[in-house]
Amino acid sequence: MNAGGIQYSGAVYRPPSEAYSLIIQATLGCSHNKCAFCNMYKAKNFSVRPLQTVLAELAWARRQYARIPRIFLADGDALILPMDYLMTVLSFVRKNIPECERVSVYGSPKSILGKSEEELNRLHAEGLGMVYMGLETGNEALLKKFCKGQPVEEVIHAGKKIKNSGIALSVTAISGLGGLENWEGHAVDTGKALSAMNPDYIGLLTLRVYRGTPLAQWVEEGSITLMDPLQLARETRLLLENTDSEGSVFRSNHASNYLVLKGTLNRDKPRLLAQLDEALEGKRRFRSQVELGF
Repeated sequence: MNAGGIQYSGAVYRPPSEAYSLIIQATLGCSHNKCAFCNMYKAKNFSVRPLQTVLAELAWARRQYARIPRIFLADGDALILPMDYLMTVLSFVRKNIPECERVSVYGSPKSILGKSEEELNRLHAEGLGMVYMGLETGNEALLKKFCKGQPVEEVIHAGKKIKNSGIALSVTAISGLGGLENWEGHAVDTGKALSAMNPDYIGLLTLRVYRGTPLAQWVEEGSITLMDPLQLARETRLLLENTDSEGSVFRSNHASNYLVLKGTLNRDKPRLLAQLDEALEGKRRFRSQVELGF
């Protein structure tokens, strides 16, 4: 698709908080692309776009827009790009788009661990403001089942590396990922992993099933039982009970979520638990499947 100077290839995904950001595809697809629940990048082979093309698109955007407050470098896991590439892009933004408050990327645990602490410090100093990392679950068995690629210990280490560099860390988890078969292990272990990382932001999504994924096959054959809104609320309550992450902004307000929750941990934890209790007691309304777009 031609976007008047910016060439987008295939479907483009970005975190909800990047809704008003300028999106530039530095990579196409996902370097991992094996997660059993995900179909986002199945139509693309992972590749790196030419650096000069990315710089030309940024230069075109500079000419078009008076203000560009935020930039998101897509697609999945742009942090895997070589240091010279990333530093050149960040330097261009700093010099030519000085009002840009934040440049952000998706970063897998693998790509984070592939960068040294000194390299992450350099990226932060040059303007990389946030990395979005998918934990999805802190349960070791589920990480293996869903082919996430790294054990929980390495995921936690990756999150801590980002935090130590000064880059803001936003971590996602997926409610319902363990199904009814392993909801307690998923909730407890995910809470513990989030506590160990103490991310700046925690985003709780709800499991969606997409055709052609291994997850869809598991659901069809009955090895994973999807959870209803009440069961998901019970799981979220257990997750929060096991999360001690002072200062983390917690959000469960994605389009996939049946129940909208917003707060800052640990300050708002009692209120969030009370809201979940209200939902479990039938005093708080869940969003319907129609509202969620099912």
